[in-house]
Amino acid sequence: MHDKARRLRKSRAPQTDPAFGQRLPPGQVLTERFPILHEGAVPQYDLASWSLRLFGALDKPLQLSYADLQALPQRQLQCDIHCVTRWSKFDTQWRGVHLQDLLQALEIRPASAFVMAHADHDYQANLRLSDLLHPDSLLATHYAGQPLTAAHGWPLRLVVAGRYFWKSAKWLRGLEFVDQEQPGFWERNGFHLHADPFAEQRFSGEALDIAQDAWRDKAFD
Repeated sequence: MHDKARRLRKSRAPQTDPAFGQRLPPGQVLTERFPILHEGAVPQYDLASWSLRLFGALDKPLQLSYADLQALPQRQLQCDIHCVTRWSKFDTQWRGVHLQDLLQALEIRPASAFVMAHADHDYQANLRLSDLLHPDSLLATHYAGQPLTAAHGWPLRLVVAGRYFWKSAKWLRGLEFVDQEQPGFWERNGFHLHADPFAEQRFSGEALDIAQDAWRDKAFD
């Protein structure tokens, strides 16, 4: 996986179009496409046996079915998303459960400031609890008015406000509340711990460039 970081480092960054003002982060290219990028094969699920775990530094760990999630308060979210491979997409529309609503409805009190998101296949993304409690973050079940497609994370994915999109883990299976911040899958392979696109926190270490067109040969919706 370090090879991916090294390849991206060697590439030339695009110039940001000033027409988008402060909305488009530095070094990003706006697209109407929704590129499909992930590691490993798209998993298949039976909703009858699927579950989401909340565990770790909690007063009441628990396991939720998909029906349990659907029974919780639902929110609509419109937000811009930004991928570390330099594409951005404006005004994406999502529906799902906000973590704050889930915690309040189930009377769960986290005792830590950090969360490790666990997803299939053996994927993790480290987050601050404040990232997940941001109004523009969501445990998403729907995109553009329809259930998530398998390639985009069905039945559940994260949408994390203000972070490069690798933090918005597809195929979410667990949220582990941890006492100390720990690197996730990509963070262990040269990517930045916090991933703020407006600060260009793409990678750990030295400043890096990523090709403008690195994502264009990928499948997309």
